[in-house]
Amino acid sequence: MKTYIKSLHGRLIMFMLITFAIVCAGSKLCAQNETAVQAETDPTREVVTVVEQASQTLTLETAAAEFGTSLDTVWMLLAAMLVFFMQPGFALVEAGFTRTKNTANILMKNFIDFMVGSMLFFFIGFGVMFGFDGAGFAGLPNWGDLSFFNNGLPTEGFLVFQTVFCATAATIVSGAMAERTKFHMYLLYTVLISVFIYPVSGHWTWGGGFLMASGGWLENLTGATFHDFAGSTIVHSVGGWIALVGAAVLGPRIGKYSRDGKVKAIPGHNLTIAALGVFILWFGWFGFNPGSQLAATGEGNRVAISHVFLTTNLSAAAGGLFALLIAWAKYKKPSLSLTLNGVLAGLVGITAGCDAVSSTGAIIIGIISGIVMVFSVEFIDRVLKIDDPVGASSVHGVCGLVGTLLTGLLAIDGGLFYGSGASLFFAQLIGAIIIGVWAIVAGYAIFKGLDIVFGLRVPRRIEEEGLDIYEHGETAYN
Repeated sequence: MKTYIKSLHGRLIMFMLITFAIVCAGSKLCAQNETAVQAETDPTREVVTVVEQASQTLTLETAAAEFGTSLDTVWMLLAAMLVFFMQPGFALVEAGFTRTKNTANILMKNFIDFMVGSMLFFFIGFGVMFGFDGAGFAGLPNWGDLSFFNNGLPTEGFLVFQTVFCATAATIVSGAMAERTKFHMYLLYTVLISVFIYPVSGHWTWGGGFLMASGGWLENLTGATFHDFAGSTIVHSVGGWIALVGAAVLGPRIGKYSRDGKVKAIPGHNLTIAALGVFILWFGWFGFNPGSQLAATGEGNRVAISHVFLTTNLSAAAGGLFALLIAWAKYKKPSLSLTLNGVLAGLVGITAGCDAVSSTGAIIIGIISGIVMVFSVEFIDRVLKIDDPVGASSVHGVCGLVGTLLTGLLAIDGGLFYGSGASLFFAQLIGAIIIGVWAIVAGYAIFKGLDIVFGLRVPRRIEEEGLDIYEHGETAYN
């Protein structure tokens, strides 16, 4: 190789290669200089460059917005899944607190709640709740048409999210009226709850109606709007008050009260599955409350979701703990059944203000809800003589009211105890009363009408021997 390079022919080849490299480098340098000169002398080139950069920035912003919307949609649907998982939780709680002979009936009713509620809320209830942008008494049935609604998220996903809330309100009633209600009557009043009672009061609130609308009647009256972040009143109290009047119209189970008025305990058949049901409900509530934020992107949403997770959990723990302590002091035994309902009482109580109260405020709400629940169960059972086998009226109706009112006292922004005056408290009180009266009056009219026309209750023999075999032709345990 060295010999070749030293030869005349080799030196000629090397000279040509070096010359070619120099020419290429010079051409590239000239082209760069020419481009620079053109950019300096041609103002349109600078404008084109700015437009290209702006277009690229706009594309990035659009992509980021699209990704944010997608993430918010996934969060909303994940929360809907968690709330749906509360259905088996309710089924297990109700089944565990009632007797073996009625277990299949309880389970069937919880399936019916969601199946019927899903269909009817899609065709009718969604329009009644969200139609007319909150104006008037209620919206109109949408008959499956979702084009009227747009909140920035996919309407189908928002519909599913609202459907699981509707099903929750309906399923609360089944426990209070368990062990003596005709199955086809239960089917009828579930229909009416899903398409009428719940969507109408929902229209007044989450549908943009007069209780929550800025500049609406309630704000003009009190100086504040009704605040119910995830449904202490809108979902739970509505279900609880309907359950109370339903159980009252239906009457107590055979053997619940003696002739002299003394209360006889009718224990449930399986506290193990009832406890599992409460754990499932506790888990599902992390979709119920944080999911109501409806968004996960951005610092504000991240902080809000995390805060709601914390307040929800603290209230549940405090509710269960203080229900246990009060029951222990009152009845000399640490009652598992009252502790389970205490957890649920704390969850129901915090649902209205989980976004608005501090961590300490959440604990206070849980403590008060757990204590109130114990005394409420006894009052309804012993004084009112209303037989509620699972305590749904106390847990959902009474504690939903308690949590809603405490939000008016403990909300960091607007609460009475934070020096903001009584405006929010009075808004909470008036809103809770209006919705409560609506649920009680509408529920009583439905139950009394059905009882007069068809009869709500099964015959004595069926109640004594169990609804499973007579109503469904099968039993849960064989």
